[in-house]
Amino acid sequence: MDGTATDAPVLGVARSVTGRRWVWRPSDARTGLGIAQRLGVPEMVGRLLAARGVGLDAAAEYLDPTLRALMPNPSSLIDMDAAADRIAAAVRSGEHVAVFGDYDVDGACSGALMSRLLRDLGCEVTPYVPDRLKEGYGPNAAAIAALCDRGASLIVCVDCGIAAAEALAAAEGRADVVVLDHHKAEGPAPRILAAVNPNRLDCGSGLHHVCAAAVAFLAGAATVRVLRRAGWFERRTEPDLLGLLDLVALATVCDVMPLTGFNRALVTQGLKVMARRGRAGIAALLDVTGARDAPTAHTLGFLLGPRINASGRIGEPDLGLRLLLCEDAVEARAMAEKLDSVNKRRQEVEGEVLAAAHAMAERQADEGRAVLLLVAEGWHPGVVGIVAGRMKERFNRPVCVAGVTDGLAKGSGRSVAGVDLGSAVIAARQAGLLETGGGHAMAAGFSFRAGREAEVHAFFEERLRHAALLPTAADLMVEGAINVVAAQPALAHEVGRLAPFGPGNEEPIFVVQRARVVKADRVGKEGATIRAIVEGEDGGRLKTICFRAKDGPLAQALLAQDRLPMHLCGYLRAEQWNGHTSASLQVVDAAPA
Repeated sequence: MDGTATDAPVLGVARSVTGRRWVWRPSDARTGLGIAQRLGVPEMVGRLLAARGVGLDAAAEYLDPTLRALMPNPSSLIDMDAAADRIAAAVRSGEHVAVFGDYDVDGACSGALMSRLLRDLGCEVTPYVPDRLKEGYGPNAAAIAALCDRGASLIVCVDCGIAAAEALAAAEGRADVVVLDHHKAEGPAPRILAAVNPNRLDCGSGLHHVCAAAVAFLAGAATVRVLRRAGWFERRTEPDLLGLLDLVALATVCDVMPLTGFNRALVTQGLKVMARRGRAGIAALLDVTGARDAPTAHTLGFLLGPRINASGRIGEPDLGLRLLLCEDAVEARAMAEKLDSVNKRRQEVEGEVLAAAHAMAERQADEGRAVLLLVAEGWHPGVVGIVAGRMKERFNRPVCVAGVTDGLAKGSGRSVAGVDLGSAVIAARQAGLLETGGGHAMAAGFSFRAGREAEVHAFFEERLRHAALLPTAADLMVEGAINVVAAQPALAHEVGRLAPFGPGNEEPIFVVQRARVVKADRVGKEGATIRAIVEGEDGGRLKTICFRAKDGPLAQALLAQDRLPMHLCGYLRAEQWNGHTSASLQVVDAAPA
């Protein structure tokens, strides 16, 4: 293994089959060795930790993150004490509480968390999720008024609300409003009882990178603390706050929050809760997806998340929330199967948009654009965010994708590290170019009148012009070079000790050197996945798999049948099958040896 920083490309690969340069991820070998010696772990684990900026004193906590060590004081968030006092008062009085959420995974999870907690505490709860097409994102005056008409005396907005002052005014004099949000705020908070948001301009908590479900969890902890101090639980059972962490973990991963610090503890502990399969809805969804092993961040991000998201994109907006709240196994199974079906339909719709968007993106990338703005009539607003994410990965640029219906372009954007798209979208709305717009650094939503594409694009180009300096294909950070013989389950197990993997704690990528494909075939839906067995020059064989390869350059390289040696980059993982453990490589790139 070699992880020292150098300007020379790894194994001389300046341009792989996908057009990327392979570079070593910088790592302090001395710190890595020190970590290994102090913790008694293999030197490789120490070097991987050092490459992530983990120091000697933080290494043990990094490998075993706990809430006890990493959970902040909820009161560090502005307005949290006021929110907790009001929610606790609703509990003591048995009030009717409405929980207004969003239709994505974070919205469903934070809505389910708050609804479950309040019901366990004895409140009557009405969850509400707006229809993406009819109502759009966030609170609207008609829905708020309707919830008041149904008797809600407290409305808790989760994963939305920070920019909805006008809509929330519909509750004035009828119900108190508490917002638990995390989206980038602009200007003063809405004039409501409490607006808890770590991204408020006046919030000094430092929790800028937590999702709404984490904010809701902290609000739950603060509320229970208020009730405990008041003696509420002297004759009552306290709710199981830790049992809600599966919802927080799911939201954190699917909202692409960095898996460091507090988030890392939330996901690590939440995965343990999920593995117990105590939540009927999640257990049913795991069964429907065929996930039999202990869940990982990959399970959350690629199996569970897309299905819960699908309902809000092109199906019933609250189906994901209802699944997460369901307590009946038979009913949960039916809902999980329906979500799986909706997700398949979503994939079909996405595929239609993706092909046209890719051609448009290639033209703009060839023009040297800093931001890609892809707009077309009839593109379904429920899939534009996914398409933006795919194009962002392909071209290493901020990408905004919108579909036009009835003269209005509604879209979503995804960005790359170091380029704050949310601020640019908010600035464009403030400049009068957008009808609506908001989000955070890595993702945003917006709408504008058809015909204004050129103005909007020019504004984004100017605001984010530094993105034009990015390479059109991001460098691939490599952390080790091994041969086929060395790719063993023991090595994969040691690498797995750094999980959960995600932004801020990326899964290590290894180069398997000079491997020859001895067998390869297409598997999965439409043969888009390539499964291959490779052998090394010094012996040994290794199973590999390459997802979403289709007919791209990776597929061509693996199916070439010329048996020429290749360097393969990918994630080394340990697989369990019938009691046997083997190593496999998930291929993400390749280059001729």
